[in-house]
Amino acid sequence: MALDEEVAALAPWFHNIDLGNGLHTAPDHFLGDYPRFKYARFADAIPADLTGKSVLDIGCNAGFYSVEMKKRGASRVLGIDADDRYLDQARLATRALGWSEKDGGVEFRNLSVYDVGALGERFDLVIFMGVLYHLRHPLLALDLIREHVADDLMLFQTMQQGSRGTWEPIEDHPFFVPGSFDPPPFFDDPAYPRMHFIERQFAGDWTNWWAPNRACSEAMLRAAGFTIEAHPENEVYLCRVAPPPYAGYGPLAVYPANRSAK
Repeated sequence: MALDEEVAALAPWFHNIDLGNGLHTAPDHFLGDYPRFKYARFADAIPADLTGKSVLDIGCNAGFYSVEMKKRGASRVLGIDADDRYLDQARLATRALGWSEKDGGVEFRNLSVYDVGALGERFDLVIFMGVLYHLRHPLLALDLIREHVADDLMLFQTMQQGSRGTWEPIEDHPFFVPGSFDPPPFFDDPAYPRMHFIERQFAGDWTNWWAPNRACSEAMLRAAGFTIEAHPENEVYLCRVAPPPYAGYGPLAVYPANRSAK
């Protein structure tokens, strides 16, 4: 089967990948040349030289970012996704571009983010883009990444809605406004960390469950054990693994060893 016929057989594609000789996987993508145009906005935030580094691409889709990291010299790139059609697309694209696993390129496996502990290895760079808002348990996913696979950096992206304001964490939230029974006013502040729950569909997709505002994304990253190194694009963060107790309110702070059950 000719390459263009293989591409057509695996349609539709969400990654528009240039396979050379004028062949693109999604030339009529509703977002345009996606994700290349988006990648151009934050590409400089990622180390240009990944020689000798390992990369895990969670929710790799058709493998665009996996290939881009291989181009930067990464010695090991593993892409995981829970959709076999995306993995078939990724294997086809990497083969066409000369980055197939048998050529020392990218490896792909069918795994969800909840299964990362089964990998039994840690990675210098974890890519976790375009996944969080599709998950039933988003904070659990971040916890698992921090606990099992992230050794240094994480490139993170999620759909965001609502305020783009930042929020300074409050050490202890009062139950009432002091001297009254009124609820604390900061919960009504648009910039307060807020995770919008989408019960039905968003943009025609029933798997779009969550839409955090900016402050919520940043708070979740901190609570899961990451520091934010760069924010090169509205929805994109370059993070670094932080030591426990994760900015003072991670697992060791919330559940200290000497806490007794009541």
